[in-house]
Amino acid sequence: MSHSALNQFVDEVEAADDDGGGGEGCGPTLVVVNRTEPDPIQRMLDSLFEGQSVSVREAAVADLDDDVVLLLRDDAVVAASTLDALERSVLLVNSDRYITGTGGVGATDPPAVLTALRDTAFRVRGYPASNSEKLPMILLSRYVERLAWEGGSGSLRSAFQRLSRIEDERGTRQVYAQLGATDLDVHVYGVPDCDLPPSVDATVHANDSEEYRRSWFVVYVPEEPDCRHAALVATELAPNEWHGMWTFDRDRVERVDRYVARRL
Repeated sequence: MSHSALNQFVDEVEAADDDGGGGEGCGPTLVVVNRTEPDPIQRMLDSLFEGQSVSVREAAVADLDDDVVLLLRDDAVVAASTLDALERSVLLVNSDRYITGTGGVGATDPPAVLTALRDTAFRVRGYPASNSEKLPMILLSRYVERLAWEGGSGSLRSAFQRLSRIEDERGTRQVYAQLGATDLDVHVYGVPDCDLPPSVDATVHANDSEEYRRSWFVVYVPEEPDCRHAALVATELAPNEWHGMWTFDRDRVERVDRYVARRL
C-alpha cells in the first residue's frame, strides 16, 4: 500500500523518538514494581509491547507498594498505575469490551501509564494476528471520545473506514448517539456502505478513496482553547496492521484537525 498523507503525523512523533538516541533509558519504559501477580500477567504485559518502542522490565523497590507500574521517560517517573488497572483495561479483556459493550462513553478510564504514552508511535496488528496489540489504541480512541463528551462543545472528527461500523458495533452506536446529543460538532468519515442510524446526529463525510478506507482517527478540538485537546491517529499499512499514536499536544491536535477538515 502507498503511504497515507495522514500518516505524516505519526511519522513525526516516530522521528522524534528516533532522535532521542535509542539507548538505555531514552525511550519510554514501563517498570513493574514489587510484582506479586503470577508470571502469566507479566508475560501478557511483555507481549503487549513486544516490538514497540516501549520497554518493559521489573524492579524490586523497598519503599513502594506491590504491583505498581511506573512509566519512565529519560529515567524520570511521569505516571503510575496499579497492575490491576492494566489487567482490567487491556491485559484481561478483548476489543469487544470497547466495541460491542454498552457501558457508554463515560465508562472509559484508561490507566495513567497508557495515556502518558502520548506522542509515541506504535505498529500493531489486530485480530486474528494478535488478540491484544491493538487494544491500547482502541482504549485511547474511546478516551478521546470521553473527553469530547465531557467537554460538550467544540468539534469531534472520527474515521471508521466503513460507516456501517457505527450501525454494526453496538457500543460505537451508543457512544455516538451520546456524543450527538451534546453541543459538539460531530463529523464522521468512511466508505458510504450504509446510512447513519437515526439516533446518531453527525455530519457525514462519505468517500471510497484509499485514505478514507485506511484512516482511523478520533480528533477532539474543544471550544475553549485552554481545555484539553486530544487525538488518536492511525493508518492501515497492510490488512489489519496499523501505524498510529495518540496525543494531547494542542498544536499537534489542531494540525491534525486542520488536515482532516481541509483534505477529507
